[in-house]
Amino acid sequence: MKYNKFDQSYFIFIEKGELVMETLTHFCKNTNIKNGQVSGIGAVKCIELGAYDLENKFYIRRNFDSIYELVSFQGNITLKKEEPFIHAHITIGNHKMEIHGGHLFEMTVAVVGEFILRRFDGKILREMDEEIGLPICNFPKEKL
Repeated sequence: MKYNKFDQSYFIFIEKGELVMETLTHFCKNTNIKNGQVSGIGAVKCIELGAYDLENKFYIRRNFDSIYELVSFQGNITLKKEEPFIHAHITIGNHKMEIHGGHLFEMTVAVVGEFILRRFDGKILREMDEEIGLPICNFPKEKL
C-alpha cells in the first residue's frame, strides 16, 4: 500500500495481492482515523459479497473468484467497540459487462486498487440493534 495525504483526505493505492478491507482497516488504525468516508475503483478478485436477510438476521453470501472491474466502492468508517469499522458496498463488473453488487466482506486487489478516504472529525459509534440484528450508527443527542 502507498498513500498521499491532502488536507483531511488520503489517496490510497492498494497493491496487487493485498486484501482491501484488511488494508484499509489497518490504515485507519495506524493513522488514528475514527470516522470517515471511503470510495474506490480498480480490478479485484476473490470477492465475498453479501445481502442482509432481515427476517432471519443473517447475510446471504456469495463468492466471486475471477477478476472483476471494481466499478464502485462506497463506504463509511465508524467506531465499533472503539475500533475503526468500515461498512462498504460495491458494484463489480465482469468482461461481459454484467454487474453484481452488495455488502463487501473482503476482496483482493487483482491489478490495482485506488481509494480516496476522507477523514471526519467527531465520533460516530456503532451499537447493536436487536430488532435489526446488526450494529448500527448511534449519534450523540445534540441540543437545537
